[in-house]
Parts: sequence; C-alpha cells; structure tokens
Amino acid sequence: MIVAGLTGSIAMGKSETAKMLAARGIPVFDSDAAVHDMYAAGGEAVEPLRALVQEAIGGDGVDRRKLASLVQADPALLKRIEAIVHPLVRARQATFLADAARHAELAVLDIPLLFETGREKEVDVVIVVSANEAQQRERALARPGMTAEKLDFILSRQVPDAVKRAKADYVIDTSVSLADTARHVERLIADIRAKGRS
Repeated sequence: MIVAGLTGSIAMGKSETAKMLAARGIPVFDSDAAVHDMYAAGGEAVEPLRALVQEAIGGDGVDRRKLASLVQADPALLKRIEAIVHPLVRARQATFLADAARHAELAVLDIPLLFETGREKEVDVVIVVSANEAQQRERALARPGMTAEKLDFILSRQVPDAVKRAKADYVIDTSVSLADTARHVERLIADIRAKGRS
C-alpha cells in the first residue's frame, strides 16, 4: 500500500481536497478531526493536558480557543502540548494504516504540520495543497474568530508555502474552480496508483 501525506498551510483548501479524495474511495485519516475527538470530554488527551494547562480544561474537555490564546501568550508551551498530543495521534494513525492496508492500495494521512514535524520522511508520497497568498488570507480571515494578528502568528509557525511546494511530489492548486481541483485530484490518484503498480 502507498501512503501519501497530505498537507498545506492554513486556508489553502486541504480539507476540501481531503473530502475529494475520500469521495473517490481513498481512505483518509484526518489528523485535525482526531485531535478534536481527543480534546472532547472523555478524550484521551484531556487528562494528560490537565496537568499542563488546567485553565484550558472545562466540562466539555479541552477549550481549543483558550488553549490557542495560552500558546499565543507563551509560544514555548506549544512544544509541551505537542509532546503529549502527537504520540496519541500517531497511535491512531498506525491503527488506521493497519486497517487500510487490508483493503486499499493507497491511503492518505492528512497532516497539517507534515513538514514541521518531519513526518514527510515517513510517507511514500507528499501532496501539498496550495493557493495564492491573497486567496489564502481572504479565506483565513473569513473564518470565525480569526484576526490578522492570529493568522500571522499561525503562519509564523508553518513552513512557507513555497518551501512546501518545492518539497512536494504533487501540488494541488486550489486557486482554480472546485471542478478543476476535482479533475486534478482524479489525475493524481490515477498517477499514484499507476506508479504503485509499476
């Protein structure tokens, strides 16, 4: 089975691309969704994080907005949070891949911080989702609770888009129409499968 890593900076259209892949029968692991699940009440990240950031834990689990504001105030806190959360995500990914290997020739790990965490070395193929900077900012700033300051902070923690594109095996350009992006996704799937069979 070929394992592809899907990544892209904030508001580049990665989630939409992941949906297109899943709609075409490709097993896709959504790392963000896994973290949301772990942060919910009873999730496996709640108690380990309570000792580190008690003020971000409430009756519904981890308050992501409160956690984000704590990290913004103390960026060093992020590494300590990641040391707790990343191994939990990796364990879920391993289970997902073991299951996918039984029935799929291609599986996708949707990992927002693929390059930032060095995970590109652990996948067979890297797919980067990209758009132009103006579109990226417009999409990001349209999100609830997003500010220019918060966006700049998030971007400062991410590998620049140009670097990601240069390191990618495939680049999906989402600055075009959804129909064009969908056609690009279909060509990408066919190409990866063909290479896997050769």
